[in-house]
Amino acid sequence: MAADVPSSGSERNALRRVVLASAIGSALEWYDYFIYGTAAALIFGELFFPKLDPTSATLAAFASFGVGFVARPFGGLVFGHFGDRLGRKPVLVATLLLVGGGTALIGLLPTYNQIGAWAPVLLVVLRLIQGFGAGAEYGGAVIFAVEHAPPGQRGRYGSFAPIGVTVGNLLALAVFAIVSMLDKTSFVAWGWRIPFLLSFALVAFGIVIRASLLETPVFRDVIASDTVATVPVADAIRQHPRSFIVVIGARLAENGLGYLYPVFGLSYLTATLGLPRALALTGMVLATLVEIVAIAFFSTLSDRIGRRPIYLGAALFSAALAFPFFWLVDTRSTPLIFLALALAIGIGSGGMFGPQAAYFAELFGPRLRYSGFAFARELGSILAGGPAPFVSALLVAWMNGKPWGVALYIMALSLLTALAVYIGPETYRIDITSDHVATAPQGRVVTA
Repeated sequence: MAADVPSSGSERNALRRVVLASAIGSALEWYDYFIYGTAAALIFGELFFPKLDPTSATLAAFASFGVGFVARPFGGLVFGHFGDRLGRKPVLVATLLLVGGGTALIGLLPTYNQIGAWAPVLLVVLRLIQGFGAGAEYGGAVIFAVEHAPPGQRGRYGSFAPIGVTVGNLLALAVFAIVSMLDKTSFVAWGWRIPFLLSFALVAFGIVIRASLLETPVFRDVIASDTVATVPVADAIRQHPRSFIVVIGARLAENGLGYLYPVFGLSYLTATLGLPRALALTGMVLATLVEIVAIAFFSTLSDRIGRRPIYLGAALFSAALAFPFFWLVDTRSTPLIFLALALAIGIGSGGMFGPQAAYFAELFGPRLRYSGFAFARELGSILAGGPAPFVSALLVAWMNGKPWGVALYIMALSLLTALAVYIGPETYRIDITSDHVATAPQGRVVTA
């Protein structure tokens, strides 16, 4: 049965531990993921692809970033299967080890000048390891929180995983902002490695937190009823085909813009507009702080008015902002750049990313939730987040430094997401312990 309202101090403490594990675990793991994107925008081109001209080197670095997204659906498929077969908790520990281990080893990786072509090859291999683990990390963190949530608070509790992801991004930007204060020679020689090597300590901390948790009450009920699915991902596709389409479509703008602005945006501000690296990183940090507040607000609001209105509104807002974003940024005015980033990342991405957590979990029944959530979500990643920085950089190169092709790309992603959410069901009042989740007509309440 669904979690009841906590009635004792011990139950409230247990819920706090769940929230902490969801938020901190995601922050630590996605810190690992985001520092790769930041490094790809700032330094990997000259370290691992020095034989290419600067534009081609940046494109190659972004392509290596996108490679990790190819591995994510496979990670979602494998770990989602075990998450529905063995439980949510062991998978969360395993994914943390994979992403964190791959990240830390990048910090030890020799560069092209040291081992030649083997450097980019090993970089791509470690990026694939990162992606394979990340394919089930976020879904597991969300499901863990949502399946523990009291009635009527799944949006709020689910928000702690995306908040954790955003804090991880913030931490990555902050660490890079600090090491970027080094002189150019020191930063290129060893300073860029520091954010990656910090993963050793951060992952150890995350494992301690997650290993102390109990399994979710929803999955314990599945075990007790002896209804564990044999091949959960196949059942999820067969029983929830519309949910798969909705998740993949809803990911296009959220995931695409979630990487386009922080990764391509850094490159555009520094390489194309020639602005100081410190200014670009500061703008990203401020925008990420806005996003944390927006995620908490919009997720909690979705418990009152539904997931779809907020998600749909944020997608349309992102489409409308596509051209004004570049108008503001191209002024080279610091306040206007900060405003553009705050609106795009904070309000646009935050408005989708917040309610998405509970929404995706609610689209699948308890026996198939991990597989359906993780696999469908990461299929969307291949189409959205992975190619977004590369496609954006390529469009700017083709248009001789002009960003209008990127603006059209942003609009296309946003409108496709709006359409996917529009055709999806409303889920905020359903019973997530039921195998008939999200099979009712659009907007109809299945159960209170």
